[in-house]
Amino acid sequence: MQALTSSSVDVVIVLQTGLFLGAGQQIAQLAAAKRLPTVYGYREHVLAGGLISYGVDLRWCYQRAAYFVDKILHGTPPGELPVEFPTKMMLSINLKTAK
Repeated sequence: MQALTSSSVDVVIVLQTGLFLGAGQQIAQLAAAKRLPTVYGYREHVLAGGLISYGVDLRWCYQRAAYFVDKILHGTPPGELPVEFPTKMMLSINLKTAK
């Protein structure tokens, strides 16, 4: 965050990856300390104190994964299952962080 602030970066975009899910609170705290607007891909980051997110609903993704696991456990060959992509995006804003 220090390097980004020193480089006069206007906004940080945190990649939509599971790698950063566990570090959401730490990223949010560092961004707030540097007063650096940060956009995330998952709502969970906003719940951890991040400013704003726009992306898929992870709960929906997990539910759909469970659906496919159930199908496979009941005998459907994985190759016969369709490939799905989320079609609904969520915008979440942490008003406390925004202030």
